Amino acid sequence: MTPKSIQDFLPLVERPSRYLGSEINTIRKDLSKTALRFALAFPDLYEIGTSHFGIQILYQVLNGHPDIAAERVFAPAEDVEARLRLSKIPLTSLETHTPLKKFDIIGFSLLYELDYTNILTILDLAGIPFFTRDRGPAFPLVVGGGPCTCNPEPLADYFDAFVIGDGEEVALEIAEAWLACQTDGAVNKAAVLDAWSSITGVYIPALFPVRYNTSGFQKIQQHPRDTENRQPKKVTRAVLADLDSAVFPVAPILPYGKPVHDRLRLEVSRGCTRGCRFCQAGMIYRPVRERSEATLMNLSRNSLDRTGYEDISLLSLSTGDYSCIASLMASLMDAFASNHTAVSLPSLRAGTLTPELMAHIKRVRKTGFTIAPEAGSQRLRNVINKNITREEIIDTVKNAFGLGWQVIKLYFMIGLPTETDKDLQGIIDLVEDLRKIKGDRGRPGKINVSVTTFIPKPHTPFQWHPQISLEESREKINWLRTRLKKPGVQFKWQSPDVSFLEGLWARGDRRLSKLLLTAYQNGCRFDGWSDRFNFRVWENAFSEADINVPFYVNRIRDLDEPLPWDHIDMRVHKSFLAKEWQAAHEEQVIPDCRWNPCNDCGVCNFETIQPRLHEVCESRSVAQTPSVENEPGFYKVFQLTYSKTGQAKYFAHLELANIIIRALRRARIPVKYSEGFHPMPKISFEDPLPVGIESLNERFFITVPGHIDAKDILSRLGPELPEGIDLKACTLSNKKKKPENDIAENYYVELKENVFDTGLLERFSNLREYIYIRKNRKGRQKSFDLKKTVAHIVLKNPNSIEMRIRRENGMTLRPHEILSQIFGLSRDELKTATVIKGLGEHV
Repeated sequence: MTPKSIQDFLPLVERPSRYLGSEINTIRKDLSKTALRFALAFPDLYEIGTSHFGIQILYQVLNGHPDIAAERVFAPAEDVEARLRLSKIPLTSLETHTPLKKFDIIGFSLLYELDYTNILTILDLAGIPFFTRDRGPAFPLVVGGGPCTCNPEPLADYFDAFVIGDGEEVALEIAEAWLACQTDGAVNKAAVLDAWSSITGVYIPALFPVRYNTSGFQKIQQHPRDTENRQPKKVTRAVLADLDSAVFPVAPILPYGKPVHDRLRLEVSRGCTRGCRFCQAGMIYRPVRERSEATLMNLSRNSLDRTGYEDISLLSLSTGDYSCIASLMASLMDAFASNHTAVSLPSLRAGTLTPELMAHIKRVRKTGFTIAPEAGSQRLRNVINKNITREEIIDTVKNAFGLGWQVIKLYFMIGLPTETDKDLQGIIDLVEDLRKIKGDRGRPGKINVSVTTFIPKPHTPFQWHPQISLEESREKINWLRTRLKKPGVQFKWQSPDVSFLEGLWARGDRRLSKLLLTAYQNGCRFDGWSDRFNFRVWENAFSEADINVPFYVNRIRDLDEPLPWDHIDMRVHKSFLAKEWQAAHEEQVIPDCRWNPCNDCGVCNFETIQPRLHEVCESRSVAQTPSVENEPGFYKVFQLTYSKTGQAKYFAHLELANIIIRALRRARIPVKYSEGFHPMPKISFEDPLPVGIESLNERFFITVPGHIDAKDILSRLGPELPEGIDLKACTLSNKKKKPENDIAENYYVELKENVFDTGLLERFSNLREYIYIRKNRKGRQKSFDLKKTVAHIVLKNPNSIEMRIRRENGMTLRPHEILSQIFGLSRDELKTATVIKGLGEHV
């Protein structure tokens, strides 16, 4: 059978649930009834892209418009890419499985430079030409947004437009401008781009031609509309002035599988003015805009109701600086701790993680946190304007270990401006002092040290600084690694090759477009993944594309030379960055303007754009969410019977368990939790099914308070389950009853393109015994007699069979194992077969 869509070969691929598009809170519109089709593309795997908070926001913003349908697409894994190419099937969206080529706009999230080759993968698989010059009226407009648009030049030849800055309002503006240009179902691309060029934050590369001077510097020529001006027009960053009233994705899509951020992400503030000179985000997201505590409590309550998440992550560049952080933490824990909802603060500065905050965090469970000293010495921390002291770092670790934390993560950079051997030794000395700190029981904690090579980024005071060479980076990392081989210390580092390549793309110009195409054609994919990154291929691409890599990476830049990103106005004045560059060399520390006088960076106009802090915190009288667990007392165990059919057969066991746990939380069914360090709900599953097998009669067990009845569970839980999972019954269970070993299960198996060999079946039937040896992942062997295991087997049709399989010593063989032995069927034949447990005459 020739596959006609990606759904046809899902049984054969890794983690098929990535490609279903039926998650809880997914929005599906009738594309024939919407005027604008907008694809939100993320150039990485599903578990990375589906965690991105920006896509969650845009998904809600765009789908909130009645004339717009927004759907998602992620870079497929290599196995799916290969099958799409072999079958000549185009890449499609998740929600309606519509080919990308049929969308009107494709918006890429550009978060990481090493995802760039995956952009070409998505376009290639969609049948969309790479370069804007080759895309006629029949193809979608391709737009990019995200932090990498600080310097969009390396991608300028591939994109029709870029959104610079906050995207919530701009995304809707460009969509409405597209709708305004629509006439009789057709849209003039030139008219759309012309309209977009007038929107604040939108950059149209075609309107900004470039040239290169004798020194090899890229210079933007005059904007066609600004021929009377001496300087080219600039594109000014869009700023969302009031975060408190902004759209928030209250009902984010609940991903299948295990995404990198599997929790409710609550954005407490946007922007940071600490002024760390290495930090691009701290410059390009200014000013600080906070949400009020009241808003955050409402958002968290509504989102937990819609998701069933058991973790809240407070999202910002520096969560500890949020004006009402102590009050907010207390309110969140008072409201949700009884539901076993934990709160984590992933981005904290030493000195802001107080014992009070730690005490709140540990009320449910101890979530992890990272301290980022960045540099080993106070001198170098002054250079980079990292306003924390050694004493603050030590006190924070003492507090954490004293309150029961066992592991602290530390983050450092090498290759920072003015770094010396003494600064590197300072890392060793600091780690040595921290590992001596003992916890509450007198035992030392563990220190995880992570080191990466500093990458100078555009629009920072260090944008003129050279990145250290590959050789120097390797030497420094090896020097640290050797000296940190100490008990209680784990040392990790980012590959210098990866940092080198990231540095190239961060400060490159349009000449790198050729490099990107060459690398892609040579096989580069998923370069941000260590197991897929191949620097040798990139080195060959440097040579083929004739790229002078040191010109972009290792060269000292003059303050007055033109930079490829000079026409992108992030609202931070270049003169301010130059002043900070000078202050760094003088080791001057500049205070945070949030609590001190304005540093005159140029961002604020103090009318529409200015810091928005919420220093008046709410009272602690917070309504507590009804507990998912009853008061201590009588509990009972229910057995729930359900069917798992259709697309649900692609859920792995852990995926299914997670789906049901969160469905129970959304349904407000109070499941009992275990005791201990990490409390878990009392839920157990009977004989989990492998991926790809359907079943009409599966069971799981939950422990609930005595006042809960079966009808209540069925009526509340059923509507919260995804397509393919259907509750059939809920009955009281005898928890102490042990499973019987002589249980047998019926299976129905139907082949897609082959038939069962009747001769082989007859041969098996005539055997007295058939010994099959199964080997597990650890190499241990277990033998089975298939004549005893297979209680019944009968051919129903040439391509279908019914069989009854006994459980032997608590173990069950799967139909695939048995049929491969009896009939010699291949893996693909068995994977694509329909297998239904519980179907047959002998049920």
